[in-house]
Amino acid sequence: MRRRALVLGGAGVVAVSGCGFAPRGAPRFEFERLALVGFPSSSPVRDALVRALSSLPMGVVAAPQSQVVLEVQREEHSKVAVASTAAGQVREWQLQLVMEYRVTTPGDELLLPLTQMRLTRDLTTTEAIALAKEREEAELRRAMVQDAVALLMRRLAALKPSR
Repeated sequence: MRRRALVLGGAGVVAVSGCGFAPRGAPRFEFERLALVGFPSSSPVRDALVRALSSLPMGVVAAPQSQVVLEVQREEHSKVAVASTAAGQVREWQLQLVMEYRVTTPGDELLLPLTQMRLTRDLTTTEAIALAKEREEAELRRAMVQDAVALLMRRLAALKPSR
């Protein structure tokens, strides 16, 4: 049985590698200096983006010294009731993260027009386990921020600014 599992596992690895699949590595950027402009003062997305960029050979600098400027027009975190009981108690929430941003050069050459990113997560709730649901909400919000950062990193990696 163990031998069969090894053979099937090995065949799976060969099949996946033959199709061109490769795990996503760290993104490669065509620029070395990035400015982050317009983020709210207590932005979890900005904090997570700075952490992600700090592990790469890229500096987050002020706009005049940068090669690329990520300008955030709007970052909004919200919680909307989507289902309730006949008694008016909310049973399901939708957590939302909406960002509008554009990417330019310091000379205001447009690299990426105004783009809207909307992430949502559904959260059911019960009063009996309110503390657990609060923790679940916090974890869902952290996951949405990480997803937003991953999407921003992929978008930035796809840019080809003129030198």
